[in-house]
Amino acid sequence: MILIYSCLGDISSTEKNKSMTSTDTNNPSNISNDRTPSISTEEKIERESKSSEEEDDEDDDEKNNTLDDLADEELMRRQYVKKNEFRRVSVAAERYNPEEDTDSDNEQSLVYQKTPEQRQRLKEAVCHNLLFRTLEAKQMDQILDAMWEKNVKKGETIIRQGDGGDNFYVIDNGIYEIYVSKQEDFRDPIKVGEYNQIGSFGELALMYNQPRSATIISSTDGILWVMGRQTFRKLVLKHAFRKRQMYENFLREVDILQSLTDYERSNVADALIPVEYDEKEIIIRQGDEGDRMFFIEDGECDIEMNGIFHKRLHKGHYFGELALLNHEPRSATVIAASTKVKLASLEVESFERLLGPCMDLMYRNTSKYLKK
Repeated sequence: MILIYSCLGDISSTEKNKSMTSTDTNNPSNISNDRTPSISTEEKIERESKSSEEEDDEDDDEKNNTLDDLADEELMRRQYVKKNEFRRVSVAAERYNPEEDTDSDNEQSLVYQKTPEQRQRLKEAVCHNLLFRTLEAKQMDQILDAMWEKNVKKGETIIRQGDGGDNFYVIDNGIYEIYVSKQEDFRDPIKVGEYNQIGSFGELALMYNQPRSATIISSTDGILWVMGRQTFRKLVLKHAFRKRQMYENFLREVDILQSLTDYERSNVADALIPVEYDEKEIIIRQGDEGDRMFFIEDGECDIEMNGIFHKRLHKGHYFGELALLNHEPRSATVIAASTKVKLASLEVESFERLLGPCMDLMYRNTSKYLKK
């Protein structure tokens, strides 16, 4: 089984002052942040359904509208929403193995023409999407080219539980309700959540020959951006797989991470987000609040303290961890010192969760900032 982690890091729905109460409805096999497989929503529903049938056989007087059944339905609703809200999506791609994909990266993808206004709206819709956060600028352009706009009407069913899945959807605007049925014939669905102006759904159905595990109905007029199955696999999964491999190899050369196991190092690789800076561009500024640390993939960076040059950093070096360790403002300014600087950033939440084994060594190494 090949594990593909297509979104790296946590995200808050407040980034666009919009809310989302559920983030994935087509997940037949969820994997949590630490890559420990968890029971999917579909399996939970099936087990609860079987359990309910067995109880009915034991006592014919028990009905679905009893307090126990109502409690079970409420529990299912809360578990579904809680499990999917703001989670970092990770997938185990059994049907598509990017290692075996030998197609050229230069293969022409489908391009759907867009007006400048459409392209800008699409860019804003996907820029905070967890699935695309690891993509570089060129790859993001391919994503934008490959998606088309779909206008939906109030009451329109976008996907239906039990149907096959061919497309992945990103929400531009609108409210979309999520319904799940416990019945084999999908009768009497229960509303388990909704997407409010932001979010995406349908990604996991593109990787499995499994039916949709929920029904999505638009409760308002809205606009969706759509991508087909094969394009999604080529542009998202393949790039994510290669990026993960590259980061794992890079992190093996970082001194501070030598104490990590391969498993721990892989988790760090999954959480890294690529970012680039041009020469003389300020990366972090002394006195600012710190929300992430950086590893230098390529290029050089200069450290300045109180406006005075202190030290030059090179590939494999890292910086920005002091503010996260001490919960204090940035103690130095870091400036890009080469034509193009490629960095891998690690956000504070991931830093605290994943780099525990390295904390003591980082504290000991803080003296490097006081030495020239």
